[in-house]
Amino acid sequence: MPAKRLHLVRHGEVHNPSRVLYGRLPDYHLSKAGRRMAQAAADHVGSLERPVSALYSSPLERAQESAEPFAARFDLVPEIDIRVIEPTNVFEGTQMRRSLMNPMNWWHLRQPSLPSWGEPYTSIAERMLGAMDEAWTAADDGDVVVVSHQAPIWITHLRVAGLPLRHDPRTRRCALSSVTSFERVGDVWREVAYAEPAATDGAVDVGAV
Repeated sequence: MPAKRLHLVRHGEVHNPSRVLYGRLPDYHLSKAGRRMAQAAADHVGSLERPVSALYSSPLERAQESAEPFAARFDLVPEIDIRVIEPTNVFEGTQMRRSLMNPMNWWHLRQPSLPSWGEPYTSIAERMLGAMDEAWTAADDGDVVVVSHQAPIWITHLRVAGLPLRHDPRTRRCALSSVTSFERVGDVWREVAYAEPAATDGAVDVGAV
């Protein structure tokens, strides 16, 4: 039988005192607060009292670490899926405010509808929905949890809602360790819930990265 519900979970806060846009860079791990956030997300999904039969994660460290509380709670081994990874970004490894002050970088902002600074939004939506489709049909009943990143989750929300993919990254409704839940009827996805179970008021790294 296919899954009953699929939850896209954003990772917790990353230890990033230099405020670097880390993107796909290695060795960016959860902060202590980020681990508490990840646990809160797992506790929230557990409180729904719905069986979870499959767990997937982006290959980046912060996502794998955010999957650990789910693995422990539901006795699952996370499966890595490259398709739910953070998008590419030409500003990766830089401090965005400083980069945007350099006129040489303005060329990368020429076409925000794509966007011109990284992976096209359409590509993000297609790979995310492909991963979701496969996880849904492969599930042995129950719910599926996919630990991913802010941009892929928000782009998925926009595509499922039938909204334009172009957006201001600062307006994304996708907090740290938030849970965005979907169901599929036939071949059609629909969003059924959104929750922010983790306390993020004191978070240092909350940006659209």
